[in-house]
Amino acid sequence: MEATERSKAYVLGLFRIVVGLLFTCHGAATLFDVLGGPHGAGPHFAEWPGWWAAAIQLVGGVLVLCGLGTRVAALVCSGSMAYAYFDVHQAHAVLPIENGGEPAVMFCWSFLLIAALGPGRWALASLLPGRRRSGAGSTGSALPRNSPTSA
Repeated sequence: MEATERSKAYVLGLFRIVVGLLFTCHGAATLFDVLGGPHGAGPHFAEWPGWWAAAIQLVGGVLVLCGLGTRVAALVCSGSMAYAYFDVHQAHAVLPIENGGEPAVMFCWSFLLIAALGPGRWALASLLPGRRRSGAGSTGSALPRNSPTSA
């Protein structure tokens, strides 16, 4: 049990990095026609909602990947995937397996988990002034140094 507790922050950090990287790749593919390009026709500049969704994927994915503003970025990314599911996919069928919305649902819940638990280890935000490094068992939340509960 002790090994599990010690590894939580590391596993969460790896999860954040992988999810952020995959989301960034989706945004880059759509915006820049790289990595296999967009699925379908690429959106025109500032076209709603495709271009904005891809911009959120790219910027939000990079922020989550790097661990900068992780909770807010993950919440925005989660919301964009919830919007994608309900606006695009659910009109075709109720269940994600039937309507092709599995990636949207998985990203939505993955980002919601990251927003709730924090960045875990290896977040660049821990290097910023005013933040202390989290302990091995921490999920990455930092308390101010003058807080009575900080170690």
